[in-house]
Amino acid sequence: MSFNLRGAVLANVSGNSQQELKATIVDAISSGEEKMLPGLGVLFEVIWQHADATEKQEMLSTLENGLKKG
Repeated sequence: MSFNLRGAVLANVSGNSQQELKATIVDAISSGEEKMLPGLGVLFEVIWQHADATEKQEMLSTLENGLKKG
């Protein structure tokens, strides 16, 4: 039996407002639960796929800087 995590996450947040998406992200991060990480990965995948080259470079710079501080 195969579970489509990507599809489940996308179905769960499809049609959500920006406020609802933010609440989902904040809740997932603040809970600190490992089981939330794959869902955040799916959301990041959507962001990455819809970002232009400049936005991708900004994300990479933010990530790099965050990892230096972490």
